[in-house]
Amino acid sequence: MFNGFKAVFFDMDGIIVDSMPYHFISWFEALKKYKVHLDPMLIFSMEGAKYADILAPAFSKSNKALTAEIIKTIHQEREILFKKYFQRYIFEGISEFIKSLKNQRVLVGLVTGSYYREAQKILPKEVFDLFDTVVAGDCINKGKPAAEPYLVAANNLKVNPKDCLVIENAPYGIKAAKSAGMTCYAIATSLPNDYLSLADNVFETHEELYKYFECCQCENT
Repeated sequence: MFNGFKAVFFDMDGIIVDSMPYHFISWFEALKKYKVHLDPMLIFSMEGAKYADILAPAFSKSNKALTAEIIKTIHQEREILFKKYFQRYIFEGISEFIKSLKNQRVLVGLVTGSYYREAQKILPKEVFDLFDTVVAGDCINKGKPAAEPYLVAANNLKVNPKDCLVIENAPYGIKAAKSAGMTCYAIATSLPNDYLSLADNVFETHEELYKYFECCQCENT
């Protein structure tokens, strides 16, 4: 057990990989022909939600009709654009942090609103393979902020939600974790702290998170 937790679940975008700016660019370009404006803060604040949930308020605000076919088309076009613009940057130290958890026999999971295949392509194989379970947007019925993604992850690993820690960077993910009955720590990688107020603890950087756990480990030895 690691600081009282049997499992640690990680969001992907903004926690494992610094990808949020590229997500916004690809959304913006994909929506141009529909003449739908997408506020960058909407993308950042709803990060982790299913695509349909992100598109619905944007289309509604622009008085445009949104159909299942349009959602499918935008998703396909957005995926192509994301590949075009994306430059992979794994946050420094995150792989080592995950490995240190596994060395302490803590289970680790990836819980992302991205589709499973997309997550496989975004993350290097050696990072993707570190996770004991991966719950992606196309693996569940209700995405973040619903509790389902994190409850599925806990169920996959046969761990009680109260023994799980979630590391997030966006309001929807934090709400999902808290609704699942889990502890949630946030890192302010894409949004200011006031957006992350529901988290149990907020860190400015990954380095602050690592140091926090180092201190906790020292106190417990």
